[in-house]
Amino acid sequence: MNAPAAALSTRTTCPYCGVGCGVIATPGPDGVGIAGDPDHPANLGRLCSKGSALGETLGADSRLLYPQIHGTRASWDDALSFVAEGFKSTIEKHGPDSVAFYLSGQLLTEDYYVANKLMKGFIGSANVDTNSRLCMSSSVAGHKRVFGSDTVPGCYEDLDDADLLVFVGSNAAWCHPVLFRRMETAVETRGTRMVIIDPRRTASVDDRALHLAITPGTDAILFSGLLVHLANTNALDHHYINQNTQNFESALTRAVEIAPTIAVTAAKTGLDIADVTAFFDLFVSTPRVVTLYSQGVNQSSQGTDKVASILAVHLATGRIGTPGCGPFSLTGQPNAMGGREVGGLANQLAAHMGFSEPEIDRVGRFWAAERMATREGLKAVDLFDAVADGRIKALWVMGTNPAVSLPRADAVRVALKKLDLFVVSDVVAHNDTLDMRPDVRLPALAWGEKSGTVTNSERRISRQRSFLTPAGEAKADWWAVCEVGKKLGYAKAFSFANAADIFREHAALSAYENNGTRDFDLGALVELDDTNFDQLTPVQWPFRKDQQPEKRLFEEGGFFTPTGRAHFIAIEPPALAEPTSSNWPLLLNTGRVRDHWHTMTRTGLSPRLASHISEPFVTMHPVDAETFGIEDQGLAKVSNGHGSVVLRAHVSDTQRQGEVFAPIHWNDDVAANARVGALVHAICDPWSGQPDAKATPVSIAPVQKKFAGFILSRNRLRLDAGSIWSWQALADGFATRVETNAEAEQICALLAEHVSQSGPGQLETMSFEDPARGVSRRSWVENGRLLAVLFLGPVNSTQSWEPLLEAWLADTMTAQQRRFVLAGKQTNGIADAGPAICACFGVRRGAIVQSIEDGACTAAEVGMRVKAGTNCGSCLPEIKRILQSEH
Repeated sequence: MNAPAAALSTRTTCPYCGVGCGVIATPGPDGVGIAGDPDHPANLGRLCSKGSALGETLGADSRLLYPQIHGTRASWDDALSFVAEGFKSTIEKHGPDSVAFYLSGQLLTEDYYVANKLMKGFIGSANVDTNSRLCMSSSVAGHKRVFGSDTVPGCYEDLDDADLLVFVGSNAAWCHPVLFRRMETAVETRGTRMVIIDPRRTASVDDRALHLAITPGTDAILFSGLLVHLANTNALDHHYINQNTQNFESALTRAVEIAPTIAVTAAKTGLDIADVTAFFDLFVSTPRVVTLYSQGVNQSSQGTDKVASILAVHLATGRIGTPGCGPFSLTGQPNAMGGREVGGLANQLAAHMGFSEPEIDRVGRFWAAERMATREGLKAVDLFDAVADGRIKALWVMGTNPAVSLPRADAVRVALKKLDLFVVSDVVAHNDTLDMRPDVRLPALAWGEKSGTVTNSERRISRQRSFLTPAGEAKADWWAVCEVGKKLGYAKAFSFANAADIFREHAALSAYENNGTRDFDLGALVELDDTNFDQLTPVQWPFRKDQQPEKRLFEEGGFFTPTGRAHFIAIEPPALAEPTSSNWPLLLNTGRVRDHWHTMTRTGLSPRLASHISEPFVTMHPVDAETFGIEDQGLAKVSNGHGSVVLRAHVSDTQRQGEVFAPIHWNDDVAANARVGALVHAICDPWSGQPDAKATPVSIAPVQKKFAGFILSRNRLRLDAGSIWSWQALADGFATRVETNAEAEQICALLAEHVSQSGPGQLETMSFEDPARGVSRRSWVENGRLLAVLFLGPVNSTQSWEPLLEAWLADTMTAQQRRFVLAGKQTNGIADAGPAICACFGVRRGAIVQSIEDGACTAAEVGMRVKAGTNCGSCLPEIKRILQSEH
């Protein structure tokens, strides 16, 4: 691990989801200690499993350590000169719209700001977009269409005060667990009710919640029906509607066309009339309602209309801007909102301004811009289509992995190879995008090294602070962009000395010619000096000069439309973008798992986080499994016209019939043929440009291999293209599960080459062959220490590597351990422990079952005995299911 700058505790912010939890990091001789910050208002000291394991993800082994040009080490000056000259010559030959930046919600606000300033103010193009386009741009567009601004009107305290919490397309128990645990506390202490609208029965659903297993693509039908029901039951707030909104009658007329009655609503959404009635009655009878929505709403070809339909029922009842009330967008990334603040999307300018003539003029004057962009740029999907057809010839990717995460990921890979200039800034030496051989690789600062600000889902700006010495020659992304700006001739505009300099300019632009006409205003922070910037405590915007920050907005209207009134939207009739067919009979829904993040660059390094779900999978209903000949825990090929993947099949009635679910995290760096993005169609919402990742038609078929087994190795391995494999991190190594048609000797040859690179030492090979059973066991030992282990046998003879962990971790194996390794026998009952249910404390299923057998009857009692479920709570749904199965 890179050396700590000082063994002092540092208050910083978690780099994962948009909850924006405060973290206290304490470097020490054995690594970095991680704890939740009890004074941070977002989490009040609680961390989820991913946040708790941050200390395990800070190693330098996988880092990009120095700049490279065409794969050869270069100085920073040479690398950035190469970038600047490449962009300059491309612009001279093909114009400013031939170049583009593709950014990330992992960047700090200051990184985002200078990238947007350079492209939109000085290069003269708006071709700057971000991976946040894939997760929250429909929320942005929905807010702007209805409110006139991209404003989340509420705050986290509303989650404590609400009497009804409605989740739409959000598995918050896994994706926003710290907030979900906060809401569960309200359920337990105040009797708050929960309604969960999701096609899947996710971990967020328990017996206390009303689950509406809705047909994909019909969310707006349900909320149209709710709007009609509110009107029919005299539950509208006519005063609020008349004083603060417009176009209500038109929107209501359209809602009646879409869902005139509860019966029609139920039929169109695939729900029981009784359940729809129960939800509608709860909404009518509960004054304090918060509706929380996330990717199930946003990642849709009609996501913006879905957002509008949710906002409509809150506006129609005046349930907005007051304690315990309002629509609430749960943001996916730590700084997706910070990117929105500075114009990180191609259809925005900085400080929540757009491309109207007055806004272009205002930003241009403030920046003293030499070539101000005058029209919107290309959104993510269109941007990479422009790479494919040659319109974009130079691309700089910062902090993201589009070769995995974008729709039609295979086509994206082909497109990247066509670029005249391809630049990537990242913290890692290898990922799928870096493996596309960019012309320039630039080493970026990682979490713990970089310093700046991020903004969470409740508009709260927090500091990320450095507490580690940068690895190798890594530099801040903002610094690299500024140096290129200087080399392009714009030294005066990019002469920032530090992140505080950039933040002050960002704050000044937000207040420039504002006077309360724009929602985003940091006027009170314009004169923040370096010391106070470093000591900045979490603060919400708007934070206008001479005023206090505002927790909530719109209680009394004051919307940011030309009339000051919110717009009700007459939405388009909801429909799937692409229906199923005889060739592609199932709908693919994509999403996240509990303990991994995006493409696993960080979480894949943690043994704790890998121990819950260790390989890519597809979940399907038992009826579909029987129809398509898929066995539980067998392999299944999921495919369509865009690509194919091979995944482990999980057969479960939590999945709706006719639909399958697969997570997005696995990629070519960690698994074979498991990039789910390769399947996702590129149909986008017409307002937001956000791709529809929740309803792509696919087919499924069983896959058979002759052999199955595992490999333990000290370094990561990739097997031949015909094998299906995925690795997970172990302490001091990796475990790879494999199914293959290759004979044991072929894999042994790979492993022999692998261990031969370990260095000088006494190397020996131990082997055991059982021809009658077709089982082969091989291990490579150096000076008594295991370097690699192979087990391979018929598919039905698969063994776990966990019994060998004691021997794997030994510096020198005992004679007994050597026998165990050779014979493949179990030790200490480890094989019976099962997967890690609680990643925070490493509690496996076996320990939880044992606590139940010892008398634990509730999740709380399990927690008292083995600590599981007592931190972030994201494992509580599984603990409750184990309790049900054991009693």
